[in-house]
Amino acid sequence: MKNPPFTYHRPEALADALSLLARYGDDAKVLAGGQSLLPVMALRLGRPDHVIDIGRIAEFSKLVAGPGGTTIGALVRHAEAERSADIAAYAPLVAAAAPYIGHRAIRTRGTLVGSVAHADPAAEMPAVCLALGATMVAASLDSTRAIAAADFFEGYLTTALEPNEILTEIRLPAWPADAGGTVVEISRRHADYALLGLACTAEVRDGSISSAALSFFGAGSTPVRISEAEAALVGQAPGEVAFAAAAEIVSDQLEPLSDIHGTSNYRKHIAGVLTRRGLAEATATIGAYA
Repeated sequence: MKNPPFTYHRPEALADALSLLARYGDDAKVLAGGQSLLPVMALRLGRPDHVIDIGRIAEFSKLVAGPGGTTIGALVRHAEAERSADIAAYAPLVAAAAPYIGHRAIRTRGTLVGSVAHADPAAEMPAVCLALGATMVAASLDSTRAIAAADFFEGYLTTALEPNEILTEIRLPAWPADAGGTVVEISRRHADYALLGLACTAEVRDGSISSAALSFFGAGSTPVRISEAEAALVGQAPGEVAFAAAAEIVSDQLEPLSDIHGTSNYRKHIAGVLTRRGLAEATATIGAYA
């Protein structure tokens, strides 16, 4: 399908991009990798009058991962993160999610920050950010602000970003030495959006779980954490008994929608299965990172 008509802008500096957003507001959309925006436009689900391509803004290519944390700029492609040894060592949950994100061609063009800004609740990266307690950095012409992941996702394809703001980078906290993590999902075919998925982390100290994150995608209008199940794991020895108890809480509390691919009850069952599987895989990876 052909896109609806629009005016194309390609600024080479952040200030210029922000000036365009300040001028056009709700009538403009930001283009990075284009793997979310262009299909939406082709299907006439969005008809911006102005498209602002940030592809030439050099500072958005920043990718820094180390013992102090990870910063991912707005132009970092999924494939770049997937290949990065530093991401694998210091942001392993991002590395675990990468192979599930579309096909290789999509990962080559699509951006991590763009996926988060698009906020599809069935996508992996929003759930990863919620699990890790990421901080989103949004810039406007007048100011820059930090938004916690827990406050960023407001509804289906809806975030806390204002019309005059660009999501310039995502910051992830340092990865603890005694933590493990994984991403598990069920989909109809490889590279399809998941029927349901889980971004999972667990820390184990002195033989017991000290903290855990269970962040589900494809489970609602935003990624969802089940805090009661996370709390039930704390103080427990990692193993099938603790994982099964958490899975029971997840299946009871999660309220996924039904659609043509699966009922709510089917997704609740999947959530329990993925909880047990994810926690087993996450705890098995502890100590495997730098």
